[in-house]
Amino acid sequence: MERFGIYGGTFNPIHNGHLHLIRAACAQLSFDRLLVVPANIPPHKAAVDLASNRDRLEMARLATAGMPGVWVSDIELRARGKSYTVLTLERLRALFPECRFTLLMGADMLESFDRWHRWRDILKLADIAAFARNEGEESLLERKAALIGRARVVRVEPLPLSSTLVREKVRRGEDISDLVPEPVAAYIYEKGLYR
Repeated sequence: MERFGIYGGTFNPIHNGHLHLIRAACAQLSFDRLLVVPANIPPHKAAVDLASNRDRLEMARLATAGMPGVWVSDIELRARGKSYTVLTLERLRALFPECRFTLLMGADMLESFDRWHRWRDILKLADIAAFARNEGEESLLERKAALIGRARVVRVEPLPLSSTLVREKVRRGEDISDLVPEPVAAYIYEKGLYR
């Protein structure tokens, strides 16, 4: 049985913090494939300065090019409406009925997970791997994971970056070469994104 990691988000834009988590997940969880899934319309937060679906998909592809076993999927971008995780997992289950899925998420997402749309159904379709990124976070997440079930906590070294920071630096005309891969920075400048 193949093991797929599923890492969704707005990726607006994808940055080195996302890639750090992808590498840690691949190293620690031994997936056969890891799917990076840009969201169409995120249901959990306001989409501020959201680049087009095409641009976010292309930046994700540029950022992950050459990463073995990592695929970028447009499954949510092709769907209409809000990108509910349960619907994505149901589509993936139909495409890959023999695979075992693990949904990757940050600590903030695990904290709110039991308020997600049809969260109990998500647990029937996938395991959860939540990444503790800050000191002292792990024990809180372990308690939450135990309450939810089918969830585990994975420790990664912190790399405090955010897409908001990238967008703000672009808007101010500052260098982002330490925040995103070079092809992503070049794409942002070429397309005039986030100005």
